[in-house]
Amino acid sequence: MNRNDIRNVAIVAHVDHGKTTLVDAMLRQSGAFRANQEVADRVMDSMDLEREKGITILAKNTAVRYGDLTINIVDTPGHADFGGEVERGLTMVDGVLLLVDASEGPLPQTRFVLRKTLEARLPVICVINKIDRPDARPAEVIDAVYELFLDLGADESQIDFPIVYCNARAGKAATAAEDVADAPDLKVLLDLMVEHIPAPAYEEDHAFQALVTNLDASPYVGRLALCRIRNGWVRKGDTVAWCRHDGTMERVRLSEVYVTEALDRVDAPAQGAGPGDIIAVAGIPEIMIGDTLANADDPRPLPVIHVDEPSIGMTIGVNTSPLAGRPAGGHAPGTKLTARLIKTRLDAELVGNVSIRVLATDRPDTWEVQGRGELALAVLVELMRREGFELTVGKPQVLTREIDGRQHEPMERVSVDVPEDFMGVVTQMLSLRKGRMEHMVNHGTGWVRMDWIVPSRGLIGFRTEFLTETRGTGQLHHVFEGFEPWHGDLRTRPNGSMVADRRGPTTAYALTNLQERGALFVGPGVEVYEGMIVGENARADDMDVNPTKEKKLTNMRAAAADETVRLVPPLQLSLEQALEFIREDECVEVTPSVVRLRKATLDAAERGRRRAAGRKDR
Repeated sequence: MNRNDIRNVAIVAHVDHGKTTLVDAMLRQSGAFRANQEVADRVMDSMDLEREKGITILAKNTAVRYGDLTINIVDTPGHADFGGEVERGLTMVDGVLLLVDASEGPLPQTRFVLRKTLEARLPVICVINKIDRPDARPAEVIDAVYELFLDLGADESQIDFPIVYCNARAGKAATAAEDVADAPDLKVLLDLMVEHIPAPAYEEDHAFQALVTNLDASPYVGRLALCRIRNGWVRKGDTVAWCRHDGTMERVRLSEVYVTEALDRVDAPAQGAGPGDIIAVAGIPEIMIGDTLANADDPRPLPVIHVDEPSIGMTIGVNTSPLAGRPAGGHAPGTKLTARLIKTRLDAELVGNVSIRVLATDRPDTWEVQGRGELALAVLVELMRREGFELTVGKPQVLTREIDGRQHEPMERVSVDVPEDFMGVVTQMLSLRKGRMEHMVNHGTGWVRMDWIVPSRGLIGFRTEFLTETRGTGQLHHVFEGFEPWHGDLRTRPNGSMVADRRGPTTAYALTNLQERGALFVGPGVEVYEGMIVGENARADDMDVNPTKEKKLTNMRAAAADETVRLVPPLQLSLEQALEFIREDECVEVTPSVVRLRKATLDAAERGRRRAAGRKDR
């Protein structure tokens, strides 16, 4: 049986190809907002961090009314680092809109989300977006999409997909690229969704079944479980079987059942919610992602969601620096400093984030957090920082595997778009990182696209250097490709660190002399401590320095006494840049007001003994 009044569709694409903007346009044209209502752009990106970074981090759903139909739309992240969100979103839908930029074409994350779609055997509608760009090349992009389908092993039924052209920002769609400018709205796309995306299928006499794919919270009713109903009906107040993912079962009563209308959750109709509905239920405080809600008298659990294993990890622990819990730069210090509070927060993250792992280490105040990529882990640390935590964060490390008796490491598929002038320097940088070029295309516009396979550890810290060498013009995208035998030692950072050898406030006099040795991370009047990294050394070795040195005053007047001290402004590293910069023996001190770099071992004498011991071992 099919329920013909509903369509469930996910929007998947590479980051910044226009998913959230297209959902905005659908909501506006469906009458979701009042005529005089002020609505922000990218209304689906509700987190502060999403709006600041311009990316989607969490998968979210909305509902659009189209005639007598309800179209439930799941907006998924484009970053592979948030692949767990993509995989959960695909379990809720019956079809997919694949958005591709009319100029950039398919990129690594396009490959990732499409691979997950094809594995789920979901029908695809290809949407060529941003058709209004002056450098749009829709014919070549469509050819590239077909090549991508074939490369991912799509069969004949999957490669026969409809194509629609779109300008999401203007809210226009048409079946031909040249007709988009004159199109009145998105009706062509909506009609195609109704026609091509199958209605939810269910068994007529089957008992109630729903798989929990996401969690949310309400200040009024507590934890909400978001799920798609596979079979049967459910109403507010029903008693259902809560089938946990560990195999145990319990009878519970649902205190609330909500459905989505536009961006709001409203009470389900009196007759309840049925097959194909995406609902939020309250009344089960301990429910987890992957659990099943089923008929209390005939409980039948659904298969648990499986997501890709983490490929990168880093340590997170309490802030052990001498400045822990102290105000900095006029800002209040962190309020959550203890190991117990950090462990509770990490455990809470595990509840709603299926793609990370938290493992104990040999220290009671430090944990190893594993995830899909640097960005996913950096977002977690940034969220904790904004919540008032102070942390010590170690360098991201790749997670290796033992395969057939040999050590294997994760590899990334890297797509690089650079002006022709920088092709040589980018090739040199990636070759030093044990990368191998798979493909290169010169579009004849002065830009070159290169596809590489590079060890994941070779990309840690690469983005900043890449932007520097390409003068900020290059574009870099990468996605997990698979595991290959260990590629040997890499030296990805040629420069050492300038490390403070004592505690105190920095002085302009000391920094003036130090800036000749390399780039500084601190300005005058900043409190530093022994072991804190105050700059990047121009040479490969670390250098202990005294940034607190004061000018000795005498009663003799020097010829240059009145010269102005000229200091180069210090480099202000963001959290992501700091994590990219540090080496294995360094870490990042993260507080709500400041990000500092430091050595893992603060005492200079102890660091010297460890270096000497390491040389003896070799």
